[in-house]
Amino acid sequence: MAIRIIVKDPDPVLREMSKPVPKITPNIHKLLNDMADTMYDAEGVGLAAPQIGILKRVIVMDVGDEHGLIELINPEIIEREGEQFGPEGCLSIPGYTGDVKRAARVKVKGLNRNGEEIVIEGTELLARCIQHEVDHLNGVLYTDLAEKMYRSEKQDRDDA
Repeated sequence: MAIRIIVKDPDPVLREMSKPVPKITPNIHKLLNDMADTMYDAEGVGLAAPQIGILKRVIVMDVGDEHGLIELINPEIIEREGEQFGPEGCLSIPGYTGDVKRAARVKVKGLNRNGEEIVIEGTELLARCIQHEVDHLNGVLYTDLAEKMYRSEKQDRDDA
């Protein structure tokens, strides 16, 4: 188990474009393992490689649904449908939440750790998470899209 340090805004790495993974190697497997360990340790539902300072197109997610842990290499959103509006937070922006408009349903394709193409369809929280994490790979933070920002209750309690 390797917990990585989560990069915090305004670190410039969060604004960089991530590079595609040309070949899945043991280092990519270790990256996926470390990212999942880090996400679970931080009690998050998603993590993109730039959030641990690595500019590779790799994301992990687990929103607590039937999909369990999702690992995607070179993810690409291929369908978007509908609209949802709601709160989002980010492990790289602790203590804040923002109201963000996202697609209600998305379909994403990418590679799994074995190099096989997979397609995942998500709605509600999973759709929001997919869009949020893919944005990270493009140097976009949810704060760029939020209509309103506010301090999260957890942070307020921590400050007390």
